[in-house]
Amino acid sequence: MTAVETQMTYSNSYTIHHEETYMTQEEDWDRDLLLDPAWEKQQRKTFTAWCNSHLRKAGTQIENIEEDFRNGLKLMLLLEVISGERLPKPDKGKMRFHKIANVNKALDFICSKGVKLVSIGAEEIVDGNVKMTLGMIWTIILRFAIQDISVEETSAKEGLLLWCQRKTAPYRNVNDDPIGNLNTAFEVAEKFLDIPKMLDAEDIVNTPKPDEKAIMTYVSCFYHAFAGAEQAETAANRICKVLAVNQENEKLMEEYEKLASELLEWIRRTIPWLENRVAEQTMRAMQQKLEDFRDYRRVHKPPRVQEKCQLEINFNTLQTKLRLSNRPAFMPSEGKMVSDIANAWKGLEQVEKGYEEWLLTEIRRLERLDHLAEKFKQKCAMHEAWTAGKEDLLSQKDYESASLMEIRALMRKHEAFESDLAAHQDRVEQIAAIAQELNELDYHDAATVNTRCQGICDQWDNLGTLTQKRRDALERVEKLWETIDQLYLEFAKRAAPFNNWMDGAMEDLQDMFIVHSIEEIQSLITAHDQFKATLPEADKERMATLGIHNEILKIAQTYGIKLSGINPYTNLTPQDISTKWDTVKHLVPLRDQMLQEEVARQQANERLRRQFAAQANIIGPWIQTKMEEISHVSVDIAGSLEEQMNSLKQYEQNIINYKSNIDKLEGDHQLIQESLIFDNKHTNYTMEHIRVGWEQLLTTIARTINEVENQILTRDAKGISQEQLNEFRASFNHFDRRNGMMDPDDFRACLISMGYDLGEVEFARIMTLVDPNNTGVVTFQAFIDFMTRETAETDTAEQVMASFKILASDKNYITVEELRRELPPEQAEYCISRMTRFVGPNSPTDALDYISFSSALYGESDL
Repeated sequence: MTAVETQMTYSNSYTIHHEETYMTQEEDWDRDLLLDPAWEKQQRKTFTAWCNSHLRKAGTQIENIEEDFRNGLKLMLLLEVISGERLPKPDKGKMRFHKIANVNKALDFICSKGVKLVSIGAEEIVDGNVKMTLGMIWTIILRFAIQDISVEETSAKEGLLLWCQRKTAPYRNVNDDPIGNLNTAFEVAEKFLDIPKMLDAEDIVNTPKPDEKAIMTYVSCFYHAFAGAEQAETAANRICKVLAVNQENEKLMEEYEKLASELLEWIRRTIPWLENRVAEQTMRAMQQKLEDFRDYRRVHKPPRVQEKCQLEINFNTLQTKLRLSNRPAFMPSEGKMVSDIANAWKGLEQVEKGYEEWLLTEIRRLERLDHLAEKFKQKCAMHEAWTAGKEDLLSQKDYESASLMEIRALMRKHEAFESDLAAHQDRVEQIAAIAQELNELDYHDAATVNTRCQGICDQWDNLGTLTQKRRDALERVEKLWETIDQLYLEFAKRAAPFNNWMDGAMEDLQDMFIVHSIEEIQSLITAHDQFKATLPEADKERMATLGIHNEILKIAQTYGIKLSGINPYTNLTPQDISTKWDTVKHLVPLRDQMLQEEVARQQANERLRRQFAAQANIIGPWIQTKMEEISHVSVDIAGSLEEQMNSLKQYEQNIINYKSNIDKLEGDHQLIQESLIFDNKHTNYTMEHIRVGWEQLLTTIARTINEVENQILTRDAKGISQEQLNEFRASFNHFDRRNGMMDPDDFRACLISMGYDLGEVEFARIMTLVDPNNTGVVTFQAFIDFMTRETAETDTAEQVMASFKILASDKNYITVEELRRELPPEQAEYCISRMTRFVGPNSPTDALDYISFSSALYGESDL
């Protein structure tokens, strides 16, 4: 029997109405009537070939149809082969009653299948009655090969005729050269369809009316062969469809894994860069770090934001496709879940959050350090210029050989030096204070600063020691004090502090400053104005000091004193005082100009602040408004999903078109940072707020569009109408109090409103379907999946197994040859590479286990 025949099941209650009708049209199998000799010959040949086509499966055959069935053994064997059932154990004896018993067992089995035997008894078969034997075989053929053939609900005989007409209709000239056509058909059938040659072409063509039973028997073999092939083709198509879905899903899984790996690797590489808070030593290097961070936020990060959003969209789409194709949910490899990527992204943004603030703080620190370092160098240079040669002078012992007048002059000169030394104490303290601040601010060249400061301090201590030693020595000289010129001394005493005052004034007028607001520069202007107000009083002091020198000249001229032109108490000359005074007056207007230029710069900075704030105060609320609109769009928009999609696409395009405003704001933000502006009282929005809001807006619109796409996919795959979908959405919206999600209580109320009678147990079961992760909410997608779950047409593992079983001719395994013969190359190789070897008794070496493969198609993915 063919694989198709062995799969046929028969009901004992089956009424063989068509067969009985056919039999009544023929003459009864009366032992006294004879068949037409031509018909008998055709039946003998056809029925013998038909029996042998089945008996050869049991390793035997018959030669003479009326002789070889007489003992009933091969008859019982034939019935077992074609029915697939076991008959009672045959009698082993060779007596006539043994043979009759065996034939009766066969006839009883035929009758048990609902066949009514007409005038056929075991004795006629045992006696070799040709007519009765052929009648019995015809009954078997009719019951097991023809009875179930029905084309468009016609009888078996008419069905075979109609089937033949349909199969030959497309071919022209089918009636030309009948003998040649038949011989070709018989040879092809025997070679390729395994149908033995039951008749010769001449038996059919040269007989006025060929025997119908022989013809029907022969044709039924063709019918079963082609029917089996069509069934196999249907099974192969189903398998190809299932495999195509599986291959597409595997491709999507691989793409997800690849994109997730790349994104996680980028985050892994980026986080250490953002966590590196080791400050550079120069302002230029830190500004380059800030520029690198701007490039990261504006160039490198936005594509990764899109990748993250696309990854979530791909994951949702894949899960929807798996759910619609009755596959288990996709579980990414360890560490690559959407939640893992979200956590990694959150970690990235956490370290990123403080990075820019740290950069700006470091830049301010370096700016302060550069200012202090320059100030330190300036004060050190002035102090070192003053102290140059002082140790040598203090170490001199000129008083040992000096006259009394000279000794007294040296004493006065030393007193003036002590006064000068005390005046310089403040500068030394300032130098030490600046050095300490540079150390506290971690100045990169602190070692050099400390060395120079220590040298100045050590020198200062040494100067103090030398000064005290020289005073002690001079005091020991008794006659110093009486002859010192009081006027020189007074000049020196007044000139030195005034000179120090001018030095301080020049230092202040040339002092660098850092301000960050109009108020700070205004404070400097006020201080400068106060300084200018002291100039008249200082000019009086200058005139008074110069007046002392003029009085010296007047006395010398009056009393004929020849002056050496050198003041023994000071190196300062009236020319020095005048020159420095001219310098102070020259620096005042220059200071005025510098302060006014800084006012202009701060005003420009204020304009930048206001310009940025004006845009930010528009963009920030615009982003928030769009976020709120998008969050309600799926609820508020009426009409079809396609209309909702078009509306969302318009939203998306409007958002994309708005990008130029963000870019312009980024440009203003860069100008602000380049101008070292660190605050803005005109707006609560920072560039970081705008960036984060913009990225959230892009992500939200993309996710919302993806949700509608998945709803369209669900609607089309499950065959629900737009009206049904609108009804589902209306019900969901009515109970939606959480912006796109329902609480369990609201979900239960929604189901009750739609006619569900829910007990606690049933509702708990439904909640496990719509909320498998126990999040406590029901999304619209989960609600749609539940409402359409029972109407979905999905394939199952059992259906795929049944299809493979057809291709395998009812075996529990399938061979490589069968797969390559029945399936397209790509699908065949896909199965061969994934099926495990079938291990069983008498199975060939290329036998494959299609049962475990079919189960695996609907099991957990390896990815």
